[in-house]
Amino acid sequence: MTPDDEIAELEEANAHFYRAFEALDLQDMETVWAKGEHVKCIHPGWGLLVGWEVVRASWDTIFKNTAEIRFSLSDVSVQVDGNLAWVTCTENILSQVRGNISVTSVLATNLFERQGDAWLMIHHHASHVFTPETPPEGETA
Repeated sequence: MTPDDEIAELEEANAHFYRAFEALDLQDMETVWAKGEHVKCIHPGWGLLVGWEVVRASWDTIFKNTAEIRFSLSDVSVQVDGNLAWVTCTENILSQVRGNISVTSVLATNLFERQGDAWLMIHHHASHVFTPETPPEGETA
């Protein structure tokens, strides 16, 4: 397999994650992830979740409380190193939660592990983007 083939496979695994997320489909999300205690996840504003069962429960909670979510990814970077690979990106999100519509940007790192012929997610970390306040023109901070 060429490096380009590996990158294409990883890009597809990452896209699969976001399709499952947008579909709010827990069964499909389960196919994206590795299973085990080494699996970890950090959702924006949440603490570290450790182990597949805890991570799975977080997706169940998110999906049950989200009416709709759509992603547009930007600044996507893919790296492959042996049986580990990661994708960094900005998630530009349109969502509806409990009747409230919001638009936000989130920085994400998705870590994958090759298991057999599949790339499975072992870590998802998403953090809100905070932009520093800039002083009005002519003023200093």
